[in-house]
Amino acid sequence: MNTMDVLNRRRSIRTYTGEGISRAELMQILEAAYAAPVGMGAYDTMALTVVTNPKIMARYDDAAAKLFKNREHPLYGAPMMIFVSAAMQEAPLDNVSYSNAAIIAHNMTLAAVDMGIGSCLIWGAVIAGNNDPELVKELNLPEGYKPCCSIILGKTNEEYQPREIPENRIKTLIIE
Repeated sequence: MNTMDVLNRRRSIRTYTGEGISRAELMQILEAAYAAPVGMGAYDTMALTVVTNPKIMARYDDAAAKLFKNREHPLYGAPMMIFVSAAMQEAPLDNVSYSNAAIIAHNMTLAAVDMGIGSCLIWGAVIAGNNDPELVKELNLPEGYKPCCSIILGKTNEEYQPREIPENRIKTLIIE
């Protein structure tokens, strides 16, 4: 797929077959993460944690469901979750850490679209998990690192279809 096709088709997949992705597919998605830009080239301030442990995934899913008052289980039965964590800086520089994490996560979702693998950016489960220090400890992060965001991945029966994107979807100001 070309870049604009991938961008046009990217959306959140919320149904999974339960089947995981192959090691080769994971490595390709991780390669997309490694290709992401990081502010000031500080790649040593970022960390990825790939989780397939069903107990850890269930704990994050339950924590998020409680946070959102059991509205839904936000991991949607996906068999894999990749956390993007950062060595956090003090405000306002913490914005750089969150921005780096978001770009890394987005690169991984774009690679998943290109490969036909289901993916969804996950924020709420990370927020909920960060309220439980014992749960964060399960991620074995380096000292001072905090999970910023994550994605879920897995096989799906859904397809990434082209979509109509409204031109003025985002307020746009052009200053000349």
